[in-house]
Amino acid sequence: MNTLAQTIGQRIRTRRQELGYSQELTAEKAGLHPTYIGQLERGEKNATIESISKVCVALELPLEDLFNKLLPMTPSGVTDAQICYDLISTQPRKDQLKIRKLVEEIIQYKVE
Repeated sequence: MNTLAQTIGQRIRTRRQELGYSQELTAEKAGLHPTYIGQLERGEKNATIESISKVCVALELPLEDLFNKLLPMTPSGVTDAQICYDLISTQPRKDQLKIRKLVEEIIQYKVE
């Protein structure tokens, strides 16, 4: 199950690794404890906006990029998009293509 905290944490970890920073260096730049950075990356902590802002500054990561395209979650803690993906990905490739075309038609119909 992928929670919102885990998604945010993964985005932080990805950016940190892109820069070649250790958790320790990131923590130092952000004025936070290295253990806390690890907990954020694993989705174990629900950070305050203030802490998230410090991490984003340390990683030169705009807040809007960190929160871009976050999808609402169902009560079970997953997104509807993830549920759809899980359902479709278990189908044979030819059926996946049919489902995709059907979804495209539904979206087009909705637009008209």
